[in-house]
Amino acid sequence: MLAVLLTGQAMASMDGSIVSVAAETIRAELHADGAAVQLVVSGYLLTTGVLLVTCARIGDLVGHRRAFLLGLAWFTAASLLCGLAPGPAALVAARVAQGMGAALLTPQIFSLIQLHHEGAARRRAIGVYSMVLALGVALGQVVGGLVAGADLFGLSWRPVFLVNVPVGVAVLLAGRRVLPRTRTSGPARLDPAGVAVLTVAMTALTVPLIFGREQGWPAWAWLSLAGGAALLAAFARYEARARHPLLDPAALRPAGVKPGLAACWIVMGCYTVFLLTLTLHLQSALRFPPLLAGLAFVPYAVGFGALSLTWARYPRRVQAALPIAGPLAFAAGALLLVLLLRDRWEPVAAVPLLLLAGAGHAAAYSPLIARITTLVEPRLASAVSALNATGPVLAGVTAVAGLGSVYFAAPASADGLLRVVAAVAALLAAGAACAARVAVAARARRALADD
Repeated sequence: MLAVLLTGQAMASMDGSIVSVAAETIRAELHADGAAVQLVVSGYLLTTGVLLVTCARIGDLVGHRRAFLLGLAWFTAASLLCGLAPGPAALVAARVAQGMGAALLTPQIFSLIQLHHEGAARRRAIGVYSMVLALGVALGQVVGGLVAGADLFGLSWRPVFLVNVPVGVAVLLAGRRVLPRTRTSGPARLDPAGVAVLTVAMTALTVPLIFGREQGWPAWAWLSLAGGAALLAAFARYEARARHPLLDPAALRPAGVKPGLAACWIVMGCYTVFLLTLTLHLQSALRFPPLLAGLAFVPYAVGFGALSLTWARYPRRVQAALPIAGPLAFAAGALLLVLLLRDRWEPVAAVPLLLLAGAGHAAAYSPLIARITTLVEPRLASAVSALNATGPVLAGVTAVAGLGSVYFAAPASADGLLRVVAAVAALLAAGAACAARVAVAARARRALADD
């Protein structure tokens, strides 16, 4: 079951970045303008981010197994359409369809893990899930470079999308056999008003974050952000009174859940912008080819994977400390890396620092999201899944929009990278403070249980 779910998550995560390496080839062969190429890259992320909460609720209504399989089938079919697209407009439309499939399948993964694993098994499953979720973006760049560079069957960039088709079909067939059936929420229904308000709010927030920087932050971007924030506040007030809420507010009421989710979102946003700006620096300033720039993150992936797969075996006291120490270790590794190596890349020094940053990232995320699941009731699994899936997307686009502007405004790539990583370190310190609040809430909860 876990292999099926995580393969689906890997496909969805990697497709957020796999196309970036092939973007220039797509532009040349399809005679696409810059706006079309940007939509090919960003349309997937935009669609996924807008629809995640709604699709998590759909999983409650139709069953998480059925929603996962429907989403995977949709995603696989859309990948085929991407690979066969005759022109830019068709490719953009297929990428949006891909995003819809990803939005439907990804929230069900965390819900199924939470509902069908307990105790140590759940902690191990969340560790592997976290590894796939976080590293999918980095691996997408590497796989994209390998597939696009190989020019398989003379198809140029198209196998970047077509590779999903045989994998998706195999996972669908396996999923029909091994995924457990889940109960639906009975007579409840999808609230169309809540869906409409949230969809407009998320669109208003994400569109300027994705496209605003490239256009110099025009007035429409700021108006859209303000309107999206106001609509999101209105959505929260509406959900508190709704008979069939799209996102049950009860998931946020237990002490520690809000700061815990905030810490997870901070760490994932910092990772996204660190990955982007360091990759840009390696290519623009240090003249790394795209594939080599992607491979430079292998030590980070090793550090992240090693800790994600082993933290559940550590003593309970160590597990409790990891979410606080993790962001600080991530910050130290990233900051030392940039201070020492921004002008000249030395693998002997880079490898241990990237290992430290990756392990810190895993320590900050995996144990914390596992702890959050223990604070909420199982019936709220889809709400936690929606928050866990949507938050990192918004955090990532916000970090890229804000700190990406800092990077591009600097007089030199090395200066921009240093400024970004300094800001990332400060944000990670705030994430550690949020994680400390979760630890306090968990201790209070245990004390009440003992009494």
